[in-house]
Amino acid sequence: MTWRGKTVLVTGADGFIGSHVAEALVRAGANVRAFALYNSFASYGWLDQSPAETRDAMEIVLGDIRDPHGVRAAMIGADVVLHLAALIAIPFSYQAPDAYIDTNVKGTLNIVQAARDLEIARVVCTSTSEVYGSAQFVPITEDHPLVGQSPYSASKIGADQMALSFHKSFGTPISVLRPFNTYGPRQSMRAVIPTILTQALAGAETIKVGALTPTRDFTFVADTARAFLEIAACDAALGEVVNVGSGFEISIGDLAHLIVEAVGSRAEIVLDKARLRPDASEVDRLFAGVEKAESLWGWKADYGGLDGFRRGLKETADWFAAIDRERFYPREGYVV
Repeated sequence: MTWRGKTVLVTGADGFIGSHVAEALVRAGANVRAFALYNSFASYGWLDQSPAETRDAMEIVLGDIRDPHGVRAAMIGADVVLHLAALIAIPFSYQAPDAYIDTNVKGTLNIVQAARDLEIARVVCTSTSEVYGSAQFVPITEDHPLVGQSPYSASKIGADQMALSFHKSFGTPISVLRPFNTYGPRQSMRAVIPTILTQALAGAETIKVGALTPTRDFTFVADTARAFLEIAACDAALGEVVNVGSGFEISIGDLAHLIVEAVGSRAEIVLDKARLRPDASEVDRLFAGVEKAESLWGWKADYGGLDGFRRGLKETADWFAAIDRERFYPREGYVV
């Protein structure tokens, strides 16, 4: 697909991954319509930190993914919709599961219903590796059973199935991208890498983390953003769910030691019981099988393997070290 001249709506463009996707589209020459959550602070989220010339090239629309009328209005005239808006914090989903259904399932319904009515040429909906639960086999392929081990993951299973049902029922041109554990600059404090980095950079003598033994397949945000553009351009991915990951897994304990080493800290890694999920809700292992993405469009992570992960961690640590953390991350260490 040639992006130049295409109008692309990015929902959740004010968020961590969404802001990187919107910027990548601007660089590719697309006309970007960035859909951001309305607020009374005149803030466009992480887009406020985009280079001025990049942000000025976007049309920024404030709204709420839960509002079908506002969503439909934002989609009028779009060629492609990349749907990233969601509630994603797992701990908060234990407290407010209703909000996750409204935002993740009904919000996705708003997107696919409007896409059908408006005859949008291509829609990409965002999934998550959390829908698999703890790995029953590895690498985890798209055929792995779906297991909702948290209200968040259950809501994303529902959202995925809603999107796919519109492709099967009405031929709506939808693909579902399923990234594994994206990390990088701008990630929120709900995630483990920023949690560890901010403590280490603040000079903490002990770094508190949750469970140390689970493994994750961490995917650098530049790779995830690129995957959105690539799957949207892939006709063979219509009606498909496709994993993207780094093809590398690491335990949270080993990750913590890598981060401490990367920033020159001598802090001790300690388990904080307040950060543990309920026993049956913890996902013990996530390791992406990416053969489908490889076969459909030649996917390969630029930051794959241990060496790629070290490069991505360094870029992430450099960004966290350079920003005003008191402004963007005022609460050290852990946010639900």
